[in-house]
Amino acid sequence: MTTPPGSPGHLRAVLFDSGGVLMQPIGGRWNPRADFEQTVLAHAPSITPEQFAAAITSGDHFFAASSSTPDHDDYHRVMLHHLGVDPTSRLLADLRREVPPSLLLETYPDVEETLEELSRRGVRMAVVSDAWPNLPALHAGLGIDRFFEAYAISAVLGCTKPDPHMYHHASDALDLAPAECLFVDDDPELVAAAIRLGYAGRALCRDSAVPDVPSLTSLTEVLDFF
Repeated sequence: MTTPPGSPGHLRAVLFDSGGVLMQPIGGRWNPRADFEQTVLAHAPSITPEQFAAAITSGDHFFAASSSTPDHDDYHRVMLHHLGVDPTSRLLADLRREVPPSLLLETYPDVEETLEELSRRGVRMAVVSDAWPNLPALHAGLGIDRFFEAYAISAVLGCTKPDPHMYHHASDALDLAPAECLFVDDDPELVAAAIRLGYAGRALCRDSAVPDVPSLTSLTEVLDFF
């Protein structure tokens, strides 16, 4: 009997979302970075928490209106403008300066063991993420970049999920058909989009209700497909 596409035994790779699947921000906020307030206060010490909250909301609106992940400096300028702070080249450089990823981010407890076992079983892996271009460097700082053969990153490709190009860029880089790839994301709508494109898909719902798409409650359940 022929193994149907998307079923265990037919799959050869996993395409992972990053944020919410592989890693999370220490302190719970993705954007702006956790040290945003501290960095701005070093240049403009009179800014209040209420002003920061309003500025971050303006940044959220800017993000939501962007067709792709915006440039770091443009994103920071929006919030600094809201704060009435001059976006000097020095301040912008301070806001995007490199810091050890382990100070801002952490992998979920089930990530490294799952990736190690997938690698041991010969499963190929890639990342499909709405993120800035430095995502591979962040993964390197967390010690997980070695598992991934390819990255589909929104800021590099100029589009965001659920644009088909995001998914196809990763599977094409692996030289695999969509039906040979399992896509895992914490956003059920993006999983549904992948399924419509012919990928196997699972929504990762560690702490949320199970959606109306096939789902997992732990990343280790990915191993059941291989």
